[in-house]
Amino acid sequence: MAEAQSWTAAQWIELEEVDSTNAEAMRRAVAGARGPLYIRADRQTVGRGRSGRVWQLGEGNLALSRLGRVGCAPGEVPQLSFVAGVALYRTTVWALGDGGGGGRLTLKWPNDVLLDGAKLGGILIEATRLDDALMAVIGIGLNTCQAPEIPGRRTASLSPVAVKRGSPRAFASLVARHLEDGLELWDDGHGFSSVRDAWLAGASPEGTQMSIETPEGRVSGRFLGLDEDGSLLMSDQHGDARRFSYGDVTLASEREMS
Repeated sequence: MAEAQSWTAAQWIELEEVDSTNAEAMRRAVAGARGPLYIRADRQTVGRGRSGRVWQLGEGNLALSRLGRVGCAPGEVPQLSFVAGVALYRTTVWALGDGGGGGRLTLKWPNDVLLDGAKLGGILIEATRLDDALMAVIGIGLNTCQAPEIPGRRTASLSPVAVKRGSPRAFASLVARHLEDGLELWDDGHGFSSVRDAWLAGASPEGTQMSIETPEGRVSGRFLGLDEDGSLLMSDQHGDARRFSYGDVTLASEREMS
């Protein structure tokens, strides 16, 4: 295990292997850590994604978690997914060069980055209240070197670009830089409108066909943007505008390429 200081005031911990960087961050929070603290691992044995899914790291890929205290209301914690999404998007634009690969990159609500319609990276936000603090963990996974197999999902990686751009440590450092900038802009929720605008700039254009799986079933329609709190706005098949705060989204481009 190596510990170092980055260009920020955050503490850095690098591990050869861990069950999950998010789980490790939470354990350290319970033990008294209040951050900001970054944890990067070469290997995850029980990586986790949204809705309890397994997240396979893949050798050479990025697994990074940030632990920190937040001063927002608990209901605003999910906004961190958009802060992290913008940071991950900007990092991948740098990695691809050419202004982001000519529009090949897409931010998908609420926590994915797609490359040519395939999953390139994802985000997992977790939070808990410990004594006097609301603690949040921002987990980020990026397929820098290889695309792991995920049942029912197309995946992509930055290879061979990543080999030329640097190590997972270099990617982690750049993600952290963009993330810290985004957290400052977010300002515990007070600046979410600016984060929202930055996220929308990397998302599919309004009118994009999509569907969302909800507890009541699948709803198909067209992307209308984000509500003020980050909820998905979509017109359904009848043309009525609807608002969703939770669900699994599939873009039409993902279906066409699968």
